[in-house]
Amino acid sequence: MISGAAVPDSKAGGEETKTLDQLYAAAKAEGGKLVVYAGGDWVNQQDATKTAFEKRFPGVKVTMVVDYSKYQDARLDNQLATDTVVPDVVQLQTLQDFPRWKDQGALMDYKPAGFGKVYDAFKDKDGAWVATGVLAFGAAYNKSLVGANPPKSVKDFADPKWKGKIASAYPNDDDATLYLYSLYVKKFGWNWLAGTAKNTEFLRGSDSAGNQMTAGKKAIGLGGWVTPDAGADPKAKTVGMLPRTDDPFVAWGQREAILKKAKHPAAAKLFLNWQLSKEVQSGGWSVRTDVAAPSGLKQVWEYKNANVDGFPKFMGDREAAERLRQQMTVYIGEVKGNPTPGYLGTHPGK
Repeated sequence: MISGAAVPDSKAGGEETKTLDQLYAAAKAEGGKLVVYAGGDWVNQQDATKTAFEKRFPGVKVTMVVDYSKYQDARLDNQLATDTVVPDVVQLQTLQDFPRWKDQGALMDYKPAGFGKVYDAFKDKDGAWVATGVLAFGAAYNKSLVGANPPKSVKDFADPKWKGKIASAYPNDDDATLYLYSLYVKKFGWNWLAGTAKNTEFLRGSDSAGNQMTAGKKAIGLGGWVTPDAGADPKAKTVGMLPRTDDPFVAWGQREAILKKAKHPAAAKLFLNWQLSKEVQSGGWSVRTDVAAPSGLKQVWEYKNANVDGFPKFMGDREAAERLRQQMTVYIGEVKGNPTPGYLGTHPGK
């Protein structure tokens, strides 16, 4: 049983010193509720995380609100401006927002256990935010649909033989896909984009293309999330082209922070500590330096073509990003279709 004695949250300026069990007890005593605004493409995309957390910590219920990060940050900005903050935690792809929110005093300085083992570029030195997961965008193909001559590089996608066989997220809809496409254009040229666009069906939702590919509806999925071990199993249905070619890809640490105005700070601390624990970090690319990379791969930050440092810089230069977005639109057209998570309004999860 957990002692009722008071335990400090952390050493002065240091990491959390409470165990997960102690944090769990505090979260239950607080009321056992947590609201998370997560970046994603489908309302149920974070269900596995929600289920695993609630199973690990019975009695703490998570309201997980999933929407495109570019809408979540605007939503939070509005809530901050109107003093109506709903989430306790935000975990988003819009990396540029976190330093700004820190400067505005909107984020809690907090260092979960294991903070010191997080790769330096994946955390704020004061603990205002920390990355809790590694995401990677690139390309993959369905082995049964590409035939005897699979593509050797993303460069091949401009070949007319792939016409109608490629699905991609809109690069002018999602910033990570936009940056990925900018790297492809830099390496292969604008003619590559012109040819690839003719062969491709563009979709909303960064994982829509990968879903089409794994479901056997398209031979190639481009511009969305790819697991680092895709294709490592010889019996695997799909093959990830990263990082097994010298093609560029995009990897980053998905940043997470606790709001100063969080209504459930104890549950928020439990959530971050659990996410950074080795039990959760093991299995794929980790943000922790003391967790091994997937078999046969290096740590993600060891790949120059992963552009781990380049993506935050790109996200921080909004003027350049908007210019590039419009250039891409000239080639592929305006974004069409409703947002895949739906329209969630100003205060979902309230």
